[in-house]
Amino acid sequence: MRRLLLLFLLGTAVFAAAQDQDFTKVQIKVTKVSGNIYMLQGSGGNIAASVGEDGIVIVDDQYAPLADKIAAALKGIGVTDKPVRFVINTHYHGDHTGGNAPFASGGTTVIAQDNVRKRLETGGKAGIGAGMSMDQKAAPKGGLPIITFDHDVTVHLNGEDIRALHFPGGHTDGDAIVFFPKANVVHMGDDFVRYGYPFIDVIAGGSVQGMIAACDKVAEVLPADVKVIPGHGDLANIGDIRDYSVMLKETSSVVQGAINSGKTPEQMKKEKILATWDAKYGKGFITPDLFIETLYNSLTNKKNAEFLPHN
Repeated sequence: MRRLLLLFLLGTAVFAAAQDQDFTKVQIKVTKVSGNIYMLQGSGGNIAASVGEDGIVIVDDQYAPLADKIAAALKGIGVTDKPVRFVINTHYHGDHTGGNAPFASGGTTVIAQDNVRKRLETGGKAGIGAGMSMDQKAAPKGGLPIITFDHDVTVHLNGEDIRALHFPGGHTDGDAIVFFPKANVVHMGDDFVRYGYPFIDVIAGGSVQGMIAACDKVAEVLPADVKVIPGHGDLANIGDIRDYSVMLKETSSVVQGAINSGKTPEQMKKEKILATWDAKYGKGFITPDLFIETLYNSLTNKKNAEFLPHN
């Protein structure tokens, strides 16, 4: 029963199918971030939007049933009546890419890192390992990115050089962090979230090491006053990213020490080795036990075939 509950939590919180939610009740909240950059929150990952006379570029698009509401919210900003010209996906998960197909059907071009298209096209398993995994269905053909990139791509629109840069092996193997340098804004995708311990899709090539590297690089190169749009949660700043990175490093160090001592994940869970951080980070859908397993699988470089229940 506990395992079924965990699978349900993963499905509803990260990969929920449209039929499992009542999207008619979802309201799209629009927040002006800086310049012509806005943040939209509804159900699923946060959306960044560059809105101007050249048209609209959005980063991520939540779920398909919300596409009309998102389009209406963008129109309601009142800056332009021009359409969404581009969608940039930060990674492949359905709460960030579900709207690809409806936007593409209206003429929007979808852009993503190479691995995002591959995973959307083929489907497959996603999750942290044996304790939490589920099947990801292949996306419809109309929802596949039309333009893909290996390292980076730049969209020049609305006086902004919108740059999507690949940060490999953090949340997934296809992560892109998107920079709006003129407006001094960055969209972190799910390499930085504010719901607690992060979901790291180890099965899809994610790792805590890659997530730390992404956060540290962003904190190193961006101005201290940059506005940070997380994958989930409220607007943040560089200090929040640094604190998050410290948590990832410290919890990884504790789990690595336990691994070096020969302890199993079940022993680590029983000993509550992450108790120091649980009060602040352990209240989200990634529980302390799930995060211990995430770190264990990431730090021991587990691969898909190795995700077997631990005794």
